Amino acid sequence: MLISTKAIVLNAIKYGESDLIVKCFTDEEGSKSYLLRGILKSKKGKLKPAYFQPLTQLKLTANHKTDNSLSSIKEVEIVNHYTSTFNDIRKQAITLFLSEVLVYCVQEEEQNKSLYRYIESSLIWLDINSNITNFHLYFLINLTKYLGFYPDKINTNANYFDLNEGLFLDFQPKFEYISGENLIILKQLLGIDFDELDLIQINSKIRHEFLTIIIRYFELHLSGFRKPKSLSVLKSVFS
Repeated sequence: MLISTKAIVLNAIKYGESDLIVKCFTDEEGSKSYLLRGILKSKKGKLKPAYFQPLTQLKLTANHKTDNSLSSIKEVEIVNHYTSTFNDIRKQAITLFLSEVLVYCVQEEEQNKSLYRYIESSLIWLDINSNITNFHLYFLINLTKYLGFYPDKINTNANYFDLNEGLFLDFQPKFEYISGENLIILKQLLGIDFDELDLIQINSKIRHEFLTIIIRYFELHLSGFRKPKSLSVLKSVFS
């Protein structure tokens, strides 16, 4: 079935000597994987490897298969061109990290326009802003809205946040939880929007510690979620 859709590249894996398998989150049909034959060796083809960098935003004309076989792309163009994302080492680290996270989070082959709009608008914000030190923390917290485990904001004056239940509690939970300085950061992130990220002042050690906790939160609530390999790169860039 031939379809036209916007798509966000999640990853691209070399297959054989000259092919790529590209996973995208599409606006029309959710997660889709494409086999791009000969793209790494063809100099005259319409499809270029540069189109498929992590989190690039595209407009595709593609042949979507109805069985489990890989789909194919007929035409592609870049939309929402980034001006700084691929030139700024901090933004490069964030996009690499978030693309890994999204590969694990976006698995369903069904339309989810609200999630697509959230990722799309967030990436545009990242590209045009410079105060991005806490961007990935805020992005992950708000991503949970679309994945079904956003923290319950009832009782946010409590002293603990139960990672297993996603609840703020007045008593210490039996298993994994957030308290102290990390709890303060969580409450701050739940009460702002992107343009207020500069209000959160934390050092690199605490930032990474909090990020590790949020990754654990994802592991607890998403089956098959794994700690991104690029986490160490992100830590070194922001240390």
